[in-house]
Amino acid sequence: MESLLQAGYTWIVDADVKAYFDSIPQDKLLEQIERRIADGTVLRLIGQYLKAGVMETMKDWKPTPQGTPQGSGISPLLANIYLNPLDHQMSQAGQEIVRDADDFVICCRTEGEAQEALALVRAFTERAGLKLHPEKTRIVNAAQRGGFDFLGYHFGRYREGGGLKWPRKKSLEKLRASIRGQTARGRPGAVSQIIAGINPTLRGWYGYFKYSLPGAMVRVDEWVRERIRHILRRRHKRRGMVKGRERTEYPVAWFARQGLFSLKDAQAQWIQSRQGNH
Repeated sequence: MESLLQAGYTWIVDADVKAYFDSIPQDKLLEQIERRIADGTVLRLIGQYLKAGVMETMKDWKPTPQGTPQGSGISPLLANIYLNPLDHQMSQAGQEIVRDADDFVICCRTEGEAQEALALVRAFTERAGLKLHPEKTRIVNAAQRGGFDFLGYHFGRYREGGGLKWPRKKSLEKLRASIRGQTARGRPGAVSQIIAGINPTLRGWYGYFKYSLPGAMVRVDEWVRERIRHILRRRHKRRGMVKGRERTEYPVAWFARQGLFSLKDAQAQWIQSRQGNH
């Protein structure tokens, strides 16, 4: 998708299918599957799976007259199968669609092309028994301020040849919620143990978001260090927020010696290695 944005396809149809997994018509889904699978036993098993229902609590069983029950490995596969015709339709119309399950955008060169693409999507979803979310579905120009979110990233200010992307707000909130759970101010244990506990979370998050602006990595690093400084400040029986004293006592180099994973350093090394390979 980024290559399209850099090539000038900056008018984006940012589509959202309302309650997609819960609203897929099962009869139409099975028709799609039957075009690919001839084994009657497999088809019956899939049909039984769709009708099996879900248990939302230990006492509450809910039937599933439509949609694909979420939580199993086959549900995303079925969801992809049902939207596969949309990919082909967009391709035949000369539209550039990028899709992962029900998350998709269509990259266009002009606002007029984007309007045409949105009309095609509306017609498709109506035939497929689906609905586009009226508030979340929109056309946006990624060359201007504002941009759009897609697959965890925020994309914006793209021109031919380059652009900017960074973790979207929800991605940052999810990371911070995970780190907060491991860095409460009254957390016992050695700092090395705390760092060893949060490093896998940081490494995993970095592995996906390393393509972001470097500033995004810097801000996460700073926030994590402040969380740990809060713990240390409390252990010194100091009140209030972290101040210059803690930042002097526990600088960036100190955290490096403790083994804290640095997103900034990891990204810098990765960028350097890519430049060396080129």
